[in-house]
Amino acid sequence: MAWQDMGESIKKVAESEPKPTSVWGAIGSIAWLSVLAGVIIAVIFVPGTAFVASTGNKASKDIVDLPLALQDLPNPQTTRVLASNGRRVAYFYQENRQDVPLKKIAPVMQEAIISIEDYRFYEHGALDLKGTLRALMNNASAGETQGGSSITQQLVKLTLVQQATTKEQRAAATEVSTARKIRELKLAINYEKEYSKDEILEHYLNIAYFGDGAYGVNAAAYHYFSVSPDKLSTSQAATLAGLVQNPEQFNPRVYPERALQRRNTVLGVMARLGKIPAAEAEKLSATTIGLKITSFPNGCVDSVASFSCDYIRRYLLQEPALGATVKERQTMLERGGLTIKSNIDLSMQEAVNKAVTKYVGATDKAIGSLALVEPGTGKVRALGQSRSMGKKKGETYINFSVPRKYGDSAGFQAGSTFKMFTTAAALEDGIPPSKSYNAPQTMTIPTGTYFDCDGRGTGSWEVKNSTGAGGFNMVTGLRKSVNTYFAQLERDAGLCKTVKMAKKMGIPIDEPDPKKGEPGSYVPSFTLGPIDVSPLDMAAAYATPAAGGEYCEPAPVAEILDRNGKTVKKYKPDCKRVMSKKTAATINAILVGLQQPGGFGHSNGTGLSIPSAAKTGTTNDSKAVWYVGYTPEISAASMIAGITKSGRPAGLVNTSLRGVPVSFNQAGGSSLAGPQWKAAMGEIEKSLTPAKFDSASLPTAQKADAKPTRGGDRPRRGGDRPDRGGDRDD
Repeated sequence: MAWQDMGESIKKVAESEPKPTSVWGAIGSIAWLSVLAGVIIAVIFVPGTAFVASTGNKASKDIVDLPLALQDLPNPQTTRVLASNGRRVAYFYQENRQDVPLKKIAPVMQEAIISIEDYRFYEHGALDLKGTLRALMNNASAGETQGGSSITQQLVKLTLVQQATTKEQRAAATEVSTARKIRELKLAINYEKEYSKDEILEHYLNIAYFGDGAYGVNAAAYHYFSVSPDKLSTSQAATLAGLVQNPEQFNPRVYPERALQRRNTVLGVMARLGKIPAAEAEKLSATTIGLKITSFPNGCVDSVASFSCDYIRRYLLQEPALGATVKERQTMLERGGLTIKSNIDLSMQEAVNKAVTKYVGATDKAIGSLALVEPGTGKVRALGQSRSMGKKKGETYINFSVPRKYGDSAGFQAGSTFKMFTTAAALEDGIPPSKSYNAPQTMTIPTGTYFDCDGRGTGSWEVKNSTGAGGFNMVTGLRKSVNTYFAQLERDAGLCKTVKMAKKMGIPIDEPDPKKGEPGSYVPSFTLGPIDVSPLDMAAAYATPAAGGEYCEPAPVAEILDRNGKTVKKYKPDCKRVMSKKTAATINAILVGLQQPGGFGHSNGTGLSIPSAAKTGTTNDSKAVWYVGYTPEISAASMIAGITKSGRPAGLVNTSLRGVPVSFNQAGGSSLAGPQWKAAMGEIEKSLTPAKFDSASLPTAQKADAKPTRGGDRPRRGGDRPDRGGDRDD
């Protein structure tokens, strides 16, 4: 820039400023302008170290000596989580922004922002001397920053603030000082050497903050007017352009009158510059702003699938494809502009939401939960619980439907639903479904009957029935859930094989610790469900026989796309065969009986119009009741459990669900969890096909010799060890 040009610019600035009211004022103005002209000359021609040496300002030196090239980092973008049908489930973001190219921004929006922020944008370089001198003079005299910067300078400042990751960087980017302004000017000069004016305008419109949580023109257009930026009208564009100067003060949702005045100011400037006819500006100034707000809720709290969403989020925080550490993955989720295609089926989610809230109230001392998994793929279709997400009364952030690492719940004992694992282990070991035992009301099984996988024996175990005594085979024993029958079947199949079978189907197993004398999960009562599990664990496990013997890891996500639509990771079913097709078919054939006349479930109205199978579970102290049922296309685990204020298991008996007291006789898997299961599956079955299970031959059913009682068992770990809980059959 020539000295004469700078002098002429300074003269014009002086002439445009208000006239001093005194001689001393005039002298002061001239003096300031002379100093500021020298400052700008120093910015352009003099090294930063030499400039700072003359000022003696150490802080200024630190700022001026910072790198004079902006990092080429993308703007933070909003991540979208989509359901299986493409509908939105949630947004994740630090700044709600979705960058768009300039060609997708309405020309009138471009004109509006240039008119009000930098009307000579396409005429000057990085430095708009007139505006900069005015800002520098104000800053030097009043001690505070003022507008007047070019769009390129504003872009530089916004970029520095956005990219600041340390306390020092943030201080350097926001310090009220001439030194900071100098660095921004130098950066702006270099920036204009690298990018065209159109590129700079595009970058600016995408980085600018428009208030109310909307970053960039795309988010702002959708938020305030529910339109894409290429569809913005003149009035809408003027409203948005007016916001960037002070997004909070002119927020049209909060301060409509201020926003209206500011919009009209922009319209007036556009008319004066010839961007729109004066008559149009006058006509539009008489109209209302016409907001049509679209919200962009951040996170899972406001999602229709809040706990499914939170499971997806925590699942992705353990996904190596998104980064080496949890912090890196979280940054990618909140800034990366990813598209997460989930496996959540919103129609199934809606059915689950209605079911869990129908039977358990939000403030009840209990939690109702449902988890849905697709057999053969492991796709997690829905998760739901009776308490919504939040911190108010009747709300929680604990996800009771998933394993602890995904939801902070330690889980609940699953009762007789574990008998399926014993049945599978026995069938795989060659024990036929016709295997019969005399199953008395009570049995004391001596020490040394059961062994873990290292051959260590367990103590004695006293087991009781609540479903009668007599002779049973595998069919009647499983359908009637006879404890003493399964105590003997587990003995013959082997405790080790039974526990291993459950482990193969995704059940969390604690290994023994001989040094501490801890047996882990290898306790005689394992067949009665003393292990803490989640509904998702059980839905995935029972999807195994439904899939013909293949266990699939639960999969909430189908695909991850980056901000450009490129696949980051595509998930394939992670399945393995854990039992033969014959074993699976036999289990299905047995459990179909619970859904047919005479079965525990059918008698409580759980039958479907399509083929289905199920198993009940009730812990002996009634802390949790279960109904895990499935069709060939979907497996659903329904659980109702008593909980304390901290979310720990508690008894259901003598509590109330939706104002109805729960007695001991009512606290059963088929009587409580079963109706909740049917409420969801009764709707879901409408979208399923009447697929049939593979056929299997079963022995003639044997009948019990005694009528059922409601006694209940209290399974023990062996010897004098305290019991682990377990099942009271129903």
